[in-house]
Amino acid sequence: MKTRDRILHTSLALFNEEGEATTTTIDIANELNISPGNLYYHFKGKDQIIAELFQQYEQAMRHTLTAPLERPLSSDRSTTEENWYFLYVVIEEMYQYRFLYHNLDNLLHRYPDIKRGFKRLLQLKRAALYAICQTLLQQDVIDAKDQQLLGLADNMTLNLTFWFSYEALVHDNRPPQVTIHQGVLQLLTMVAPYLGDEELSFYHHCESIYITMVAESGQGSR
Repeated sequence: MKTRDRILHTSLALFNEEGEATTTTIDIANELNISPGNLYYHFKGKDQIIAELFQQYEQAMRHTLTAPLERPLSSDRSTTEENWYFLYVVIEEMYQYRFLYHNLDNLLHRYPDIKRGFKRLLQLKRAALYAICQTLLQQDVIDAKDQQLLGLADNMTLNLTFWFSYEALVHDNRPPQVTIHQGVLQLLTMVAPYLGDEELSFYHHCESIYITMVAESGQGSR
């Protein structure tokens, strides 16, 4: 791995685990066992590292979030299950760059370019979630009115955006798979009141998986 890539990889790990605000370029250089001058050769400061990490994140998320807009889910498979896997992928990708969400307001205030990028992603998240809800409605998986669909998409977008902040306040050091699975389950919980009996069985199956994961991790469910 090239030094530049190692810097980005290590910075991402430190930002996620220690927090972006408290991590310095000296910390990153020490973790890599390189000189600060070597790091400075590749990045003129932490701002450049954060900007490039966000570019990576935005590119990955845009690729994922456009899927339900460009390729509607097929009707010959369980649509609820397909959506569960899609949301799982979304939250997994968000988790890889979770430092962006742990101090979101402060970060957006300091980096106007990232704020504009977050707004673009927020609009894309909402559009993707609304497209999913429309597909579920068209395939008679859910029963909801137009305004209800808009509210459902907004609530799911809100939950998705602030899930990691909420989770970090409620639970300390939960296994990643538990945090991710519950995040998906919370989104499905918003859809659950509109589901039919067949689709509800899959939702309850997801609940059971989550309960088992929590029990195996030795932590409470809430």
